[in-house]
Amino acid sequence: MTSNDAPQSPLYAKLLGETAKIGWSELERFFARGILLHVARDLDLVSVAEAIANDDTTQVAQWLSSGLVERVQSETAADFAARDPELWAVVVSPWVCVQERS
Repeated sequence: MTSNDAPQSPLYAKLLGETAKIGWSELERFFARGILLHVARDLDLVSVAEAIANDDTTQVAQWLSSGLVERVQSETAADFAARDPELWAVVVSPWVCVQERS
């Protein structure tokens, strides 16, 4: 967090506490249900979850249109299954937001 950022909201802190490392095998069922959102590495996973929870449609639409947030596609799912990378996830019902960390 930089000095220019606003202080964390209670919701951000709550979501941060619910964010965890997870294996692809545990996420496959959410992918199958079409509720798994892939968050680009250059975004803050928890900030994305917070925007979704707050129904910030303008910001979320911006991320969706730029491809920074998208439903996990079959190619991405196959890649995750093959590589089993380090993934972090947070639930913002009905969505599960997932991000690969290197």
